Amino acid sequence: MQRIGIAASKIAKGNLFLYNFFVILLSFFISLLVFIISGLLIIFSLVIIAYLTQMPIIVDLQKGNISPISICMMFLGTIIGISNLYAIGINVKIKRN
Repeated sequence: MQRIGIAASKIAKGNLFLYNFFVILLSFFISLLVFIISGLLIIFSLVIIAYLTQMPIIVDLQKGNISPISICMMFLGTIIGISNLYAIGINVKIKRN
């Protein structure tokens, strides 16, 4: 998480507004990348489990009930969102030192 601030400071070159902008932008893109990769792995593993156990309830998205895929993705999004806010909170600078 500290590397986000280091990368943003090298890109911004002393401009405080650009530094904060790049911290938010880099944090967003990194968390989006982590969400996509881990989300695909979760969905792929749940589909494999549903195929091996012959339980179509795991991947059935047409029903009115909440599927395990939706629950896993909601928890994953929450955890990644909280860690993204934490990374932004650590790296954002209000005043210049």
